[in-house]
Amino acid sequence: METISVLLAIMIAIGIGAMSPGPSFVLVSRISVANSRLHGLAAAVGMGIGGAFFAVLALAGLVALLERVEWLYLVLKCAGGLYLVYLGIAIWRGAREPMSVGPSDGRFALSVPRAFFLGVVTQVSNPKTAVVYASIFAALMPQEPPLALILALPPLIFLIEAGWYAVVAIAFSAPRSQRVYLSGKLWVDRLAGAVIGALGVRLIGESLALLRR
Repeated sequence: METISVLLAIMIAIGIGAMSPGPSFVLVSRISVANSRLHGLAAAVGMGIGGAFFAVLALAGLVALLERVEWLYLVLKCAGGLYLVYLGIAIWRGAREPMSVGPSDGRFALSVPRAFFLGVVTQVSNPKTAVVYASIFAALMPQEPPLALILALPPLIFLIEAGWYAVVAIAFSAPRSQRVYLSGKLWVDRLAGAVIGALGVRLIGESLALLRR
């Protein structure tokens, strides 16, 4: 019973974190509205894989290494920021390109595997997520967690992350959402690019601030 209560507490904390706005939400919503529901769901699965990857890192104790070897954490954080800046610029530059959504002409802005890849890379581009997971685990897990709890966490975190972003994908891939997107594609894409780029700049800024200490 104690194991179940601990697991539920961790899942609630992770779920609240997954629902908070960030680059992952922006990316999945844009992929869904600009392409198809399948593309959005592929990106959602990628987000889930990234979340499970961070859970494994946290459980393996590799986060402790990142905290101890500060320069390694800063390098990874800065690299993640640079990726988000690159992604933001790419979205901004493509804002003026005309696009048809839906299966009417059989063409989409990107392939389903590409949508999955973008989901994974965007999720793992922020090593801060791994530290958040480790903090939640440290705060809520017992000192000697049972093996069943350790084995259950990665797949359950995958389900939470992928499940939430699947909801986002379904909502934004609706025909009404796609019509709204087409009517304001230029400014929607520029806003998405600006948000993702700004989050990348923030990551880089945090890295440089820590470096000065």
